[in-house]
Amino acid sequence: MAQTAATAPPPSSSAPAQAPPEGTLPRRLQRHTYGALDLGTNNCRLLIARPTEEGFVVIDAFSRVVRLGEGLASSGRIAEDAIERALGALSVCAEKLRRRRVTLARSVATEACRRAVNGRQFVERVRNETGIVLDIISPEEEARLAMLGCHRLLEPGDGPALIFDIGGGSTELVLIDTDGDSPRIKCWWSAPWGVVSLTESESRRLADPEERLAAYARMRERVRHAFRRFAELLPRNKHDIRLMGTSGTVTTLASVYLALPSYDRRAVDGLMMPAADMRKVSEMLSGMSHEERSQLPCIGADRADLVVAGCAILEAIMDIWPAATLGVADRGIREGILRSLMARDGHDI
Repeated sequence: MAQTAATAPPPSSSAPAQAPPEGTLPRRLQRHTYGALDLGTNNCRLLIARPTEEGFVVIDAFSRVVRLGEGLASSGRIAEDAIERALGALSVCAEKLRRRRVTLARSVATEACRRAVNGRQFVERVRNETGIVLDIISPEEEARLAMLGCHRLLEPGDGPALIFDIGGGSTELVLIDTDGDSPRIKCWWSAPWGVVSLTESESRRLADPEERLAAYARMRERVRHAFRRFAELLPRNKHDIRLMGTSGTVTTLASVYLALPSYDRRAVDGLMMPAADMRKVSEMLSGMSHEERSQLPCIGADRADLVVAGCAILEAIMDIWPAATLGVADRGIREGILRSLMARDGHDI
């Protein structure tokens, strides 16, 4: 699909780049290094950054699919295999935090640890084995951090904006207004469906195209029902509304839309694309077999089974908030953590 209908993204203030020499920065910006770790239901992600006059510069990053929530819906527990995968990834993060001499960090865990009966025991094991202290945050805090991380990429306008984060075990939605100097949260919602939990609700791969489309319709209906009460809180007048998504789902679908041969954050972060085209991508992927999706370069085997659930959630969001344009952000909770930590130290970012 062509890129001509979309707006190219602006330069990213948090894209990986070479940190400027310390001697060129004001004293208040020197020797401060911050870390933000987000352990989600599907991924473990780390950013390490230093403040600059324009914002912050990322000096190290890490991301790995750990599928912490695999099987959680049926067992209520984080499985031992998932714990081992997560511990392996977190050990890498701990080493990076030490090697980069991070002065202040925050590490958060989300839906899988909130829901699992052994979530607290897992967090204690992480502390004992890696030294990382995970904070199991509330859905409201998760939504707030995601909003802080990406709101600067919103399409210009005066109307209300909806920011959403499709996770592995839940989806957070935040309605904000941007009339003042900083965005104000008007209402928020957390639905218990993410790409892992919704995929497991169908629990099997389907060979027949009609069965695949029927399963997709069932997933959309589950999410639509979960969003029903939130939809009642939204303004009835949908004039000049804006929509932005921050998650692996929207960045993956944007990559498919752009027909990228491999993932390119610079092309995706800040992209403004017609919502109708995102629906076309979702419809195309929902009709494909697992093997066909695996062949797409920006999906591959890691995301082939989960991306359809992400499409179902995304379409349900666009149903309740029918903006003409969808903004895409390859930033979210980690960037929100970094901005919060730096603001606490007096950096104006």
